[in-house]
Amino acid sequence: MTQTAGDAGMNWDLTSYFPAFNGPEMMKFKSALETDTRDLLDTARGLEPLDEGNVDAWEDMFLRSEDLFTRLRHVASYVGCLTAADARNEAYLKEEAALTLQFAEAAKLETELLRGLKTASDGGFEALAGRDSLSDAGYLLGRMRREARYTMDSAREALAADLRVDGISAWGRLYDTLSGKLEFDMRFPDGREEKVPISQRRSLMENPDRRVRRAAFEGGNAAWESVEDVAAAALNAISGTRLTLNRYREVPHFLEVALFQSAISRKTLDAMFDAIFSEIEIGRRIQRFRAKAMGLDRVAWFDLGAPMPFPDVSPMDWDEGKSMVQGAFAKAYPALGNFTQDMYDRRWIDYEPRAGKRPGGFCTGSPMISESRIFMTYNRTMGDALTLAHEAGHAFHSHVMRDLRPFARHYPMTLAESASTFAEMILADGVLSDPDVDALQKAVVLDSEVGHGGTYLLDIPVRFEFEKALYEERGNGELSVSQLKALMTEKQRGVLGDVLQEGEEDQWFWASKLHFYITGVTFYNFPYTFGYLLSRGLYAMFRNEGPGFLSRYESFLQLTGSDTVENVAKRSLGSDLEQPDFWVQAIRSLEEPLAHLETLAPSVLATDDDG
Repeated sequence: MTQTAGDAGMNWDLTSYFPAFNGPEMMKFKSALETDTRDLLDTARGLEPLDEGNVDAWEDMFLRSEDLFTRLRHVASYVGCLTAADARNEAYLKEEAALTLQFAEAAKLETELLRGLKTASDGGFEALAGRDSLSDAGYLLGRMRREARYTMDSAREALAADLRVDGISAWGRLYDTLSGKLEFDMRFPDGREEKVPISQRRSLMENPDRRVRRAAFEGGNAAWESVEDVAAAALNAISGTRLTLNRYREVPHFLEVALFQSAISRKTLDAMFDAIFSEIEIGRRIQRFRAKAMGLDRVAWFDLGAPMPFPDVSPMDWDEGKSMVQGAFAKAYPALGNFTQDMYDRRWIDYEPRAGKRPGGFCTGSPMISESRIFMTYNRTMGDALTLAHEAGHAFHSHVMRDLRPFARHYPMTLAESASTFAEMILADGVLSDPDVDALQKAVVLDSEVGHGGTYLLDIPVRFEFEKALYEERGNGELSVSQLKALMTEKQRGVLGDVLQEGEEDQWFWASKLHFYITGVTFYNFPYTFGYLLSRGLYAMFRNEGPGFLSRYESFLQLTGSDTVENVAKRSLGSDLEQPDFWVQAIRSLEEPLAHLETLAPSVLATDDDG
């Protein structure tokens, strides 16, 4: 049975992907994709490694692979939209599972491409990269050649691709299943008790009532303690598999994989963290201020995501929220404003709360049709408007790159958050400069901006320091539950310092944080802080230079898939990311909104107390 997006009750229009789910167009598309993958894989396996005598064959192979990967991303984006919007639909979930096998086959094809490049002579590679059809894909080809140097032989890589489904990926799926079914006993302050899915714990830990936060924290950790051995086994298996593959691939250090995936140098990573720790008091000052506003001397781990104790803010309906976002964009950055209005008109956003939707928000897209889709749940808050602005920034990034070939649109996670955070800051400035917005709403926006700063400067570094220590220790053998708890506690105390109340750490954070169990990307943490601080640096330039900066900004976005992060920054912005100065200035840019909030909040909070 086929089903259109409209039939499923979704807000967005997905018909430009396929007229209907598993309709004749989609079935034909999938069949051709499967056939072409098999044929291309067979052809690739029959080719000798690249040399000056078979450049034509490898040119054809890379061009056909680019087309195939583009089509695969197209159907994956579509299915991802459907399963997020209707997570109870068994047909969608079955299709999502089938895609896992399709990606495994595509991984084998990528392995063959790497095999072709691994032993290629300089002359053979230059002849391939110099072809007119690939002249604007040179950066990606160069990356693949570097990656090829750290691959095993084809048979072992094919085995690794097959084992990934039932090995490391299976451990990730086990964790997903475990966390998806896990429930905890929630004891509310009024004495009420109920079983609550662990997925609701985070929102409860963001409740204004500290008693609710503590109850969710303690109840949730009791649940994680009950499955801690399973979580530890999964974490040991995931990290151990990576270290084993690194050894066979002769990768010199576990961070090399994360650096390669992020397209940055170790010098850049060290410069950012040198700046973070030299300026650590800014992050701690943010948390001290927020603690004081909540009537606390110090924070517990479960207080880090708590809202400031502002009075209730009037709900903002969907039309008001999207108008606020588009209006702020149009005033500061007309091209972004026009694009956002076009998204509204073309129904690219699924926003309504409804049963069966997955939590969270994201922006996805298809390079085949050069369109994006935004998934979110709009609950009529200023935070939801900021989420809309954030995801619109992602979509605009893809829009700016729309005329580039697919091989030039692959940008790393370190650059993925740049446009989204930049868009958030435009909205924040628009709200703060609007005389019709009251002090309370402005305080909420400032709290969001400053609160994010606290997260990126404290919480994310804790995760990075823990994961780095995990891999260092895992090289000597499996870590016990007690070792994992001690390691996590040590890193939380080291980063937060005296801001964190003694004994109020979260020793099971290694178990409850999904990011440690994502198997497709290693070190799923520091790129968030990287992108956030990079965006703050970009926005500071925009403020200083005015609208004239925006052409350079768009050049920056267009280059994100065509060079290293360092070179993108140098070529478009003239900035040196390998020096701490850039990062120090980005961190210090938080002092202005923090000072503004410190000035504004007391009067708003006093109003709350008076009430």
